[in-house]
Amino acid sequence: MNRRIVVAVVSVVAAASSALAVVTAVDAAESDTAPPMQTAAVTGTLGIDVNSWNGSIDWASAHTSGVQWAYLKATEGTSVKDTSFNTNYPAAYYAGVVRGAYHVARPNLSNGTVQADFLASNGGAWSADGKTLPALLDIEPNPFSGGYCYGLSQSGMVSWINAFLTEYKARTTRWAVIHTTLSFWKICTGNYSGFAGKSPLSIIRWDTSAGTLPAGWSVYTFWQSTNCRATSGITGCADGSTFNGAYDRLVALANNT
Repeated sequence: MNRRIVVAVVSVVAAASSALAVVTAVDAAESDTAPPMQTAAVTGTLGIDVNSWNGSIDWASAHTSGVQWAYLKATEGTSVKDTSFNTNYPAAYYAGVVRGAYHVARPNLSNGTVQADFLASNGGAWSADGKTLPALLDIEPNPFSGGYCYGLSQSGMVSWINAFLTEYKARTTRWAVIHTTLSFWKICTGNYSGFAGKSPLSIIRWDTSAGTLPAGWSVYTFWQSTNCRATSGITGCADGSTFNGAYDRLVALANNT
């Protein structure tokens, strides 16, 4: 979900150790500062990730052109609410798009419990209506000051994510989807495998395959394969993702069945 950040990730990486820079270079295509990429077509059920950077969206046109689902930015950190969410979220629903809300994690600002509550109270709640996906936790390299991993140790990051997931589950009955890159997961959690049994994985890799997955997950549920998929109803392009299954399985995920 690359257009949500104004400050470049590259400035953080440059300030890190040379060893860290080598590791993150492997996933250069995942960086928010990488040039737009339109990758090869992939199989599955097509969707998009959007926020206020995408401007006004004609959801009926997007749905007619093949967009079956979408994640929309709702919140970030402890106080930021996406300005387009309250318009796009119901509009996507009425156009027939299965949609969910996402939260951009800022672990340097508060604990995970506080941010899960902020999301759940501002559009990220869930209902079994066949059109609402469990919310998505977007947790990627820190683009601001404070270090690649937001100043947290690997155990601290695992604890932060666990607090977020646990609180979101308590508020909504659903486990949130985890949206991340392999390099971030390895560096910042030590490639922790303990969330794979409850949270679906949304892997970010702008390439022709999803590649190696973080520890614990044998399959991905969503794969963000490009940061520039031309989409009817959207000016320019949108982050393009694929659900790993047919439409009926997407609806089953939405309904928790």
